[in-house]
Amino acid sequence: MSAPETSRFVRLRVDLVLAIDDEEAVTGAALQALAADSALPDAERAHAEQAVMEDTAEALACLVDPFDLVSAVPGIELQQASWSSEQIDHDPGSPDWDLDEDDGGEDDPEDGEPAAG
Repeated sequence: MSAPETSRFVRLRVDLVLAIDDEEAVTGAALQALAADSALPDAERAHAEQAVMEDTAEALACLVDPFDLVSAVPGIELQQASWSSEQIDHDPGSPDWDLDEDDGGEDDPEDGEPAAG
């Protein structure tokens, strides 16, 4: 009998908490990125610009591209990506932010589908 086959697909989950020290800088950079995206239809651009100006988390989501995170890794091809951002209350002492904690697995009841972005 041959060795069991394994999937060549891997789901990599990354959870980042960022402190935004300059909301205007983040919003400005997102607006510049939207203005430079010539492939974005005008109606979508207007909607995205409004969202970016109303919510810094939306501005950040506009600037972070999952492809950029893995594009330099040899031997892989990004098949699908989704991401989201939200403003949160961050308590470094909370057990929810224990970086040494096991990040889930097959028996983890909270292990579900990633959020759409």
